Amino acid sequence: MKNFLVSLSLLLCLAPLGAQNRASFPFPKYEFTTVKANPITPVKNQYRSGTCWAYSTIGFFESEAMRLCNITDTLEFPDFSEFYVVSNSYYERGLKYVRLDGHLTFGAGSEADDVLDVIRDHGIVPNEAMTGMNYGTDKPVQGELDAVLKGFVEAIAKNPNRTLTTAWQRAYKAVIDEYLGPCPDSFVVGDKEYTPASYRDAMKIDPENYVTLSSFTHHPFYTRFAIEVCDNWRWDEVYNVPIDEFMSVLDNAINNGYTVAWGADVSHPGFTRDGLAILVDVEASNNAGSDQAHWVGKEEGAPAPASAVVVEKVPTQESRQEDFDNKTITDDHGMQIFGIARDQDGKKYYMVKNSWGDTGKYHGIWYATEAFVKGQSMDYMIHKDALPKDLKAKLGIK
Repeated sequence: MKNFLVSLSLLLCLAPLGAQNRASFPFPKYEFTTVKANPITPVKNQYRSGTCWAYSTIGFFESEAMRLCNITDTLEFPDFSEFYVVSNSYYERGLKYVRLDGHLTFGAGSEADDVLDVIRDHGIVPNEAMTGMNYGTDKPVQGELDAVLKGFVEAIAKNPNRTLTTAWQRAYKAVIDEYLGPCPDSFVVGDKEYTPASYRDAMKIDPENYVTLSSFTHHPFYTRFAIEVCDNWRWDEVYNVPIDEFMSVLDNAINNGYTVAWGADVSHPGFTRDGLAILVDVEASNNAGSDQAHWVGKEEGAPAPASAVVVEKVPTQESRQEDFDNKTITDDHGMQIFGIARDQDGKKYYMVKNSWGDTGKYHGIWYATEAFVKGQSMDYMIHKDALPKDLKAKLGIK
């Protein structure tokens, strides 16, 4: 991916720059009624870091721990450390970057399966055991760290001596530790001591139980492939399913108490800073009848349905592939889908937990239409028990 595309992906993952720097569209006022909302932990703020992938997926695993351990008391909600994951990811990415002589994208961006890999290989720690705030700010500000790490691994990869020293990996890890704090070997929760692995197990999170689904036609359906985006630096594989099945699995999961870790493109003008994600067809919406038709219903003075004002595009399997191939759909941002709602006209939306803090009209929650999720999704991670039995069989999942 060209450098400017990598930079764009990073900016869109930052809070909330991607939502601010876009053409505005005059959406009508929406009122939402919750149909189904599965438990989530409080909205966090990634602030000036490109680690939406860690925040969204850690939020997903916090919900999983609540579901698996039957945690309903808000005072006992889990609060896992995003930067324990980030630290391990940055270190392992640096090693791979050097092994590939620099032929790997190195930056703050990543994806949900990276978090799963860290949890499988290293475990989980509570946020109080590793906040990641070891460099003088109370919120994540990682531009300096990202630049320092990139410069470090570039210098090692370009080493003119060809034979590397025995010191560089220790030095690289020391830089990460100075910024984020060292990863704890053990910690106490309540009155019990844990290791990262034993805490993961106590939270009943088994990494083998999670799968990621996507939907593109450049690979056969019901097979696995590594999505060809630079943030997928580990080359993790996803299961490829038709888009209608992709959406029906999402509905089945939510309606049965599961949430998902969602990777999507949010560069579309319908993704607003005020909590809306609508696949608006700007030209069609601007030309949808007269001004009176925009704002007045059939009865004099009655407001028109939002659908009379906002015309959405109709995404298809073919349009998704075209958008992926021409880079209109990229892996901009990670979020967590946790529920379903309807607007005042009965239209369906997915409820989405973002990681930009208490921002927007809905205090960190976004409402995404079916068309937006269908058209702009890159992938989502889900517990395998949320899959219908027939799909499990097609995918060879037990």
